[in-house]
Amino acid sequence: MVHPDFTILFVDNPLTSTDFYQSLFGAEPVERTPTFALFVLNTGMKLGLWSRHTAEPSVRGECGGTEICFRHDAAADVDRIYADWSGRGLRVLQTPVEMDFGYTFVVTDPDGHRLRVYSMSAD
Repeated sequence: MVHPDFTILFVDNPLTSTDFYQSLFGAEPVERTPTFALFVLNTGMKLGLWSRHTAEPSVRGECGGTEICFRHDAAADVDRIYADWSGRGLRVLQTPVEMDFGYTFVVTDPDGHRLRVYSMSAD
């Protein structure tokens, strides 16, 4: 079976995006160049940030459109992270709300990629 272990976001400016995610994750990238950066997170997930201007094959269209999800155990965690991230000035697409799957909010990164934080419903 083949399973993914690495996500790449195409970004306008990898250095700006690297600074953004470094601050958000509280982690250093394992690789950082003007055209690419790589984070290896405690969960094992790898997140790459690749310049949309230098990627091969070339990237068509605009950046953004991807959603990265961050699961937490409790609604209080979601509220705490929302207060932190909205306080940093991240663009809020959805304030904390109860949905059919759980409690959640959504903000965006500098390129318009969506960042969803949620806790699952008890059901």
